[in-house]
Amino acid sequence: MNTARQPDPSAAPVQAAAPAPRGAAFLLAQIGAHAAGRFAERVATLGLTPADVGLLRMVAGQPGRSQRALAEDLGVVPSRVVALIDVLEEKRLVERRRSAEDRRNYELHLTPGGRQALGAVSRAAAAHEDDLLAALDPDGRARLLELLERVAAQQELTPGVHPGYRTLGKPAAKRKG
Repeated sequence: MNTARQPDPSAAPVQAAAPAPRGAAFLLAQIGAHAAGRFAERVATLGLTPADVGLLRMVAGQPGRSQRALAEDLGVVPSRVVALIDVLEEKRLVERRRSAEDRRNYELHLTPGGRQALGAVSRAAAAHEDDLLAALDPDGRARLLELLERVAAQQELTPGVHPGYRTLGKPAAKRKG
């Protein structure tokens, strides 16, 4: 009597596991997604989104900048900036002031609450970076920063501007098929 088991023809075929992704580009994407998610969690406790934080930093870095100039720096259409600033204005973190030179334009300024929020964000960001880079000593951190800055410059990324603003609020692309 043959007791060998016969394969079940209705069973799905066994597939070999795909090799794990590897390489610097994958690790950058993996760590970037992880870091972005953790940062979003931290600033959410302050009632902010990462997009809010980026705009607050940009307004603080150049008080009086127009909405149009901000849109150009972000690489987005001005109407998108209007909507983003509306949110910060509702939270009383940013105020629009009519330009003295051109009454058609609004200048953007942080409110006292906006300056306070940015201080809290700075503390949260420092703690975030310390947690994220805990595996590195100070020399390793400095070297990593230097290398990442070189890659960003070679890729012609705008310093201090997250490329996510270009897709913020856009509907997801629909798949054909």
